[in-house]
Amino acid sequence: MKVITNRNKIHPAPVHRGGVYLIPICVVLLLILGLFALYSATYNEISLSKINQYIFMQIKWIILGLILGGFVFLMNYKRLLEISYIGYAINVILLVLVIVLGHSIAGAHRWLSFLGINFQPSELMKIIIILTLTRYLSSYKYEEAGIKVVATSFAIIFLPIFLIIKQPDLGTALIFIPVLFAMLYIWSGKLKHIIVTLLAGLTLSPFLWYFLKDYQKARLLVFIKPDIDPLGAGYTIIQSMIAIGSGGIFGKGWLQGTQSQLNFLPESHTDFIFSCIGEEWGLIGALVIIFLFFIIIWQGFNIAQQSTVMERKLLAVGISTLLALHVFINICMTIGLMPVVGLPLPFISYGGSHIVVFLIMMSLLLNMLILPK
Repeated sequence: MKVITNRNKIHPAPVHRGGVYLIPICVVLLLILGLFALYSATYNEISLSKINQYIFMQIKWIILGLILGGFVFLMNYKRLLEISYIGYAINVILLVLVIVLGHSIAGAHRWLSFLGINFQPSELMKIIIILTLTRYLSSYKYEEAGIKVVATSFAIIFLPIFLIIKQPDLGTALIFIPVLFAMLYIWSGKLKHIIVTLLAGLTLSPFLWYFLKDYQKARLLVFIKPDIDPLGAGYTIIQSMIAIGSGGIFGKGWLQGTQSQLNFLPESHTDFIFSCIGEEWGLIGALVIIFLFFIIIWQGFNIAQQSTVMERKLLAVGISTLLALHVFINICMTIGLMPVVGLPLPFISYGGSHIVVFLIMMSLLLNMLILPK
């Protein structure tokens, strides 16, 4: 990176601030397009009042996320790093409470109720984990600590993973692992160590089969052969691929999708909302969504690349990797390239917790852009 000198003092060149405009523009566009997709996905469900309830709740969560994100944007990100350990401890307690007192939906205990509002501590843990790992890893240099810090980093994510799997929510639990790998690579610069660790994990992964629940095993089997249970575990993914494939280049038009409008596609407003987009907006609409996500992710990694401070690099890479994983896994899931794991499409899928958390993450990226060091 070039430096600017002044009276024998050396200062890092300021980070390119194009993302100050690009990131919020792309996020706002995704939120607006998400509301249109949500309205269409719930258009024929029960009644107009039910549709309005979905839209009204989504808008409330967006407003809450923008308010909290605004506070984060005005803060110095280092203040959040300072309280990250406390936040980690509190969130672990909340994850325990979810198992003991959590609100159950479709057999899963993932929600806590507070003042009549349901929220998922597992979603909050995503940003907490990134902040905690950033503070911990940036306190050491690889040459000084090495494998000890790597082992401790795995211990940091192990407890939340264990508690989230108990809910059960395997998709959210496992997403912490590649995020950690990305952050460890930025911290150590030793790609071969990350590859060795990954290969060791893959070697042991077949043994995890015996710890999976029956529905999780069914999802993996359906991923290998979707038509093995076309009216059961394979039904959703088959209908999703039919929806996306029938959209063609330009789509059937807004509110004109047959799979979603006629309720052939389950969870079309949450995990499979991209299927609704592909059917009604076609390949062009799907590519627009993907391009908007790409701009945000590219800007996030650009922040990390141009930063000279390790904690900024780690935080930006952690957030960008998490967002990229969500987008990649959700889209691949809807077109049959990955097993169904229940990860929402950020800013678009219905649900409050993930929207609030991702808006806070975007505010952190913007915060780092306006406070280059």
